[in-house]
Amino acid sequence: MKRMSRPVTRLIGQGVRYATKLRGGGSAFPGLVMEKLHPDFVAEELAKLPRGVVVVSGTNGKTTTTKMVVQLLESQGLKVFTNRTGSNFVRGVAAALLGEMNLAGKLDADIAVLELDEAHAVHFVKRVKPQRALLLNVLRDQLDRFGEIDTTRRMLAHVAGATTGTVILNREDPRIRSLAENAPEGTAVKYFGLSEKLRKMFPSDDDMRAAESPVNTAQLAPELPAADVLLKDFAGTSATFQLGSEELNGTINLYGVYNIFNAAAAMALTLDVMGDDADRSALMAELANITPAFGRGETLTVNGQTLQLLLVKNPSGFRLSLASADARDYATMITINDAYADGRDVSWLWDVDFHSLQTGGVNMVSGVRAYDMALRLEHEDVSVAAVDEDLDSALDQFIKNSEGKPMRIFCTYTAMLAIRKNLSKITDVEEIS
Repeated sequence: MKRMSRPVTRLIGQGVRYATKLRGGGSAFPGLVMEKLHPDFVAEELAKLPRGVVVVSGTNGKTTTTKMVVQLLESQGLKVFTNRTGSNFVRGVAAALLGEMNLAGKLDADIAVLELDEAHAVHFVKRVKPQRALLLNVLRDQLDRFGEIDTTRRMLAHVAGATTGTVILNREDPRIRSLAENAPEGTAVKYFGLSEKLRKMFPSDDDMRAAESPVNTAQLAPELPAADVLLKDFAGTSATFQLGSEELNGTINLYGVYNIFNAAAAMALTLDVMGDDADRSALMAELANITPAFGRGETLTVNGQTLQLLLVKNPSGFRLSLASADARDYATMITINDAYADGRDVSWLWDVDFHSLQTGGVNMVSGVRAYDMALRLEHEDVSVAAVDEDLDSALDQFIKNSEGKPMRIFCTYTAMLAIRKNLSKITDVEEIS
């Protein structure tokens, strides 16, 4: 059988993508077609980009940080290709490429910035060697999928080891910091980090374990490498960053203190890409224009009130989301599912400190594991007004009984998708596929 030419396979892939979009199908299927017809499609197309490929990975904050990096690079005048739907498979990147190319097969971009989860990143870098990797953290996140955190660290070591230009690491996370030893000879290593004042607000997994231990480990704290970008301080939406010897102030209009630290990571990567050509004033100005990625503090308007969707996946992320606002100011709903995409093991909920909810209580608990969540809250003496496993009816009740307060919903991944689908019937919700 005669093999089809590359332009023909690409046109077939673009046709499949168009047909899939018309039928309301998922975004990755056209990429699966391309994997079968032209396995090297992604590697060949990304190799054409003049500034190469950036991979963003880690257990927490990938989606928002990737969005930040894209906007910051665009503020510097670059054209950026990214997997906007967050599809982490190679086929998802292939599908995104098909969507961005014109009919002549031209991708109008200078650089690719790709969000990849830890497991899929290992497979991706076997095909595509990134020029840069931004590695964020290793926290207990869906452990039934990826194993213990040291297994996750080994996955990210593969990414660091495949990177040809610069590996940018979170110096505050000991497992990420240690990845410097995995960078190949000739690959630069840079860091982003926190001031001493802020360090306790962003604990690593080891820090949280140490807090539970009666042993004082303060004397064991290692000497940290210098950070190229340091989050020095923040108050509300205002943040101060140390960029080498220069101190700059910026505004970050994103929910959650963790997103301010994500901004330091995004800036470190952007500065490495731009080098001496970086326009730092444009960089700081663009920070204020960045809006939340879907489900990561995304704010909708329902019946004249704001409703925030907050994805929760692990103890650290949930804790920081809870710490970002006073429970008395919000009507609160928590929805916990245990599908594969959520992580089947929800025992991590017992490692979250829910004391901050005692003052305001929780209006509604829902999802497949609603009663597990309600039991967890009962052990923290947090009042729960209602429990309903059915997400549709639970959401309706929650909105009706919010008493005019702004609303927030903490949800696992599949619960978030279901809630967004329901909310799209009554308000404007950005499409994600």
